[in-house]
Amino acid sequence: MDKFLITGGVPLHGEVRISGAKNAALPLMAAALLTDAEVTLHQLPAVHDIRTMERLLTHLGTTWQDGQTIRIRAEHLTEPSAPYEIVKTMRASSLVLGPLLARCGFARVSLPGGCAIGERPLDLHLKALTAMGANIEIAEGYIVARAKRLRGAEITFDKVTVTGTENLMMAATLAEGTTVLHHAAREPEIPALAACLTQMGAQIEGAGTERITIIGVSRLNGTTCTIIPDRIETGTFMIAAAMTAGDVRLQGAIPAHVGALITQLQAAGATVTEEPGALRVTASARLTGVDCTTSPFPEFATDLQAQWMAAMTTARGSSRIEETVFENRFMHVAELKRLGADITVEGTTAIVRHVEQLHAAPVMATDLRASACLVLAGLIADGTTEIQRVYHLDRGYEHFEAKLRNLGARIERVHS
Repeated sequence: MDKFLITGGVPLHGEVRISGAKNAALPLMAAALLTDAEVTLHQLPAVHDIRTMERLLTHLGTTWQDGQTIRIRAEHLTEPSAPYEIVKTMRASSLVLGPLLARCGFARVSLPGGCAIGERPLDLHLKALTAMGANIEIAEGYIVARAKRLRGAEITFDKVTVTGTENLMMAATLAEGTTVLHHAAREPEIPALAACLTQMGAQIEGAGTERITIIGVSRLNGTTCTIIPDRIETGTFMIAAAMTAGDVRLQGAIPAHVGALITQLQAAGATVTEEPGALRVTASARLTGVDCTTSPFPEFATDLQAQWMAAMTTARGSSRIEETVFENRFMHVAELKRLGADITVEGTTAIVRHVEQLHAAPVMATDLRASACLVLAGLIADGTTEIQRVYHLDRGYEHFEAKLRNLGARIERVHS
């Protein structure tokens, strides 16, 4: 099992190119199931979750050419079933449910796995698909869904759900009539998916707002799409640059996708500059503690909460970090405390008090973003920090340690 060794104390300097967003790529890969024509996707990140989705689509009967550009053709869906042995490592595997049901009239999808950061139930997906005429049952750990053809419906999500919005938007493209999604997610990945589906012949309005309207069509065509840059990778490198008092240019970053983080960093004392096709983050001194509350886009992303906490450990003063999205997303606190952080958790709020210096220690990653948090903490810790279970990080960051080394970080992957 691989681990990282990080010797801290080096400000990050230089340029890093932001990879394609895996959270945008996964629904686009699933969308290829909606048509028998070829779908070409450019700028896929080389991360484990993409490989998992490739395995799943291959199992379903698709054929393709691989690489940073992939060409997917789901001409013959031989097996509209997503087995547990593939789905167990990635919750986003549930994204095939809507497309399979809409295209084949049947889907058998294992209840998914993934990071243990809190409840992310599929109830919202299933309730909405039922409203569209699907017959759904849970049997032996699988969702079994049937529908001759889905029907358009008015659907109001009880809470904001990104994968739920994506799943239902895809399913509705081939449904009979009009579907309206109320209280829909607004994350950048939603309009990116809608744009690709529209190129395939779908009729979608309102993506990126709380109300999305989809008029069903009888079939979809192939298309070519480019994956948007990863806003969470962008945010992770922005925070890393600021907390190490560095100077980093992020090529390909989209400012509108990280607006809430820009505000936070500026309040903490960093300088964020928009440049053509890039963002530049600089900091010349220790950051100042700034409170933070996670919330669905366009507010501060829950996927950046752990990284922000790492930055606040040595910031002047104290900060309060409130997590409103996932109830178990403070598992990194115990590991940060092993590095010398002063953090108290009170329900859904963590209070982070200033310490002058973090000190190296062996730590263990518990999920994808906690892995990034511990890497960032290691960058400012005194001595050499050992981070175990970095396979979590490999699920969502492309060549993370190589990119950090190019910025001057002293980080090494050790194979064991």
